[in-house]
Amino acid sequence: MVTAARLLSVLLHPVFMPTIAFWALITLDPGLAFFVPPDRRPMAIAMVALMSALFPLVSMQLLVRARVITSLELHERRERPVAYGITLIYFGATWYLMHRTPFHPAVAAMLIGAFVALLLTLLITLRWKISAHLVGMGGLIGALAAVNSLHHLGLLPVLALLIAVAGLLATARLLSSDHTQAQVIAGGALGFACTWTSILLLGTA
Repeated sequence: MVTAARLLSVLLHPVFMPTIAFWALITLDPGLAFFVPPDRRPMAIAMVALMSALFPLVSMQLLVRARVITSLELHERRERPVAYGITLIYFGATWYLMHRTPFHPAVAAMLIGAFVALLLTLLITLRWKISAHLVGMGGLIGALAAVNSLHHLGLLPVLALLIAVAGLLATARLLSSDHTQAQVIAGGALGFACTWTSILLLGTA
């Protein structure tokens, strides 16, 4: 059971969530990428993955080798601010690059929401170990719920499935880490609120 929980935690690591959210948005709501030819969309997805996932993971691996942090899992709360701070820089760069592409404003708004969610996670982590995994999953759900509200896409079945996956992830974090129930619930609520609010406020221009 614990092994399965750890595997799920790796597969749904928060660093992957901006890429998953970006792919889901332009796949489930084609209007978000209306001005980008279909043959160029894979390159855009790859760019988001490179900037928001691969670069942070490589940087964190370098921190492990330098013994600044003990592992990529960041079990110790005191290790998290450094890793989150570096990831924030990459998230900001990702937003800057995507802001200059002809995607719908909701795409850039999603990345702003992810940036704010990570910033708040960093600040909260200075005093309390909120679940970053659930922040990421909540952000994904919030982004899809927001575009569903804006564009009436009929994504309720998808959202229901993601909520079920979030429940599994929350259980996995409780089994494979020292998170409490309050920490995983707070993480999910924070991530959802940030992307939902960002897209509703900034994604309609």
